Amino acid sequence: MPGEYRPPRWLRNPHVQSVLSSMPLRRVSGQRALIRMGALTTEHIIEVEDGVRLQGFHSHLPGQDTRGLALLLHGWEGSSESSYMRHTAAHLLASGFEVFRLNFRDHGDTHHLNEGLFHSCRLSEVVQAALAVSRRFPARPMVAAGYSLGGNFALRLALSAPAAGIPLVHAAAVCPAIDPSAVMRALESGSPFYHWYFMKKWRSSLLRKRALFPQQHDFDDAVLAQNMRGLTRWLVERHTAKADVEDYFDGYAVAGNRLANLQVPVSVLAAADDPVIPVAGFPALQLPDHSWLEIARFGGHCGFLEGISLSGYAERWVTARLVAAADSAARVTIAASV
Repeated sequence: MPGEYRPPRWLRNPHVQSVLSSMPLRRVSGQRALIRMGALTTEHIIEVEDGVRLQGFHSHLPGQDTRGLALLLHGWEGSSESSYMRHTAAHLLASGFEVFRLNFRDHGDTHHLNEGLFHSCRLSEVVQAALAVSRRFPARPMVAAGYSLGGNFALRLALSAPAAGIPLVHAAAVCPAIDPSAVMRALESGSPFYHWYFMKKWRSSLLRKRALFPQQHDFDDAVLAQNMRGLTRWLVERHTAKADVEDYFDGYAVAGNRLANLQVPVSVLAAADDPVIPVAGFPALQLPDHSWLEIARFGGHCGFLEGISLSGYAERWVTARLVAAADSAARVTIAASV
């Protein structure tokens, strides 16, 4: 397992961590890592209920024995090509996994695949996609990891996996959005940069949707001009069955005791200085004894960078947790067959 995260002094500012981690240079270095190791990547469209289609990318190293299948989930307005997704995929591939990077609805270049808008309570289609991926690529055992909102989905996937028949043995979550209402308050009261950043990407996504499906999405620019809470309220009222914004947030919250009955073990990594995901909710997170919570002093939001090379502790941490879980599951399988 990687040791405690200890960044150099110049990387102990949460905003430096958060901004540098999503810089184009880091995305490029992640892609170069995948190319350098000879990863073979293919695009796949996964169709689930009601004709919903989700896109993903499967990668493997030819000729390598497979340790298992790892499903990766990105954050809100990120994609399968986000820097943390590429770097984590490279680490997992080097450790013997096949990797499937799933795009949520309306993320990446997928707005054309479905008429309906993405929202964070669309767990069912992600669960069904995970099941379909496990059947299309039946490497065992299966693990999952997610960042930010993807970490939230990974934790809810772990809750849903047994009943859905998904052969998931472990899920790792980095800076997961465990309390969406608290995240909204942090974005409203913290540095204006993060509110501006996420709203810029969200508005761009909605504009693409409107251009593709003008009859379905006829909202005007006044709707897009609202702040995050106002636009979320519009989304909830028009595109969900939730009563209001707080009911919507409660629909995908995993704080407090919501994970207490997990059957699939999980590992959670949070940063005490995260400017987007408040750390206050993590000490009260009720996890079973088989699960793990680590709160680092530094790291920012999905940063955890370790030096000038912009290599990341988080992807090493995810890989170590998933390797240990997969190997433990494999030993249990071997013992049961003897």
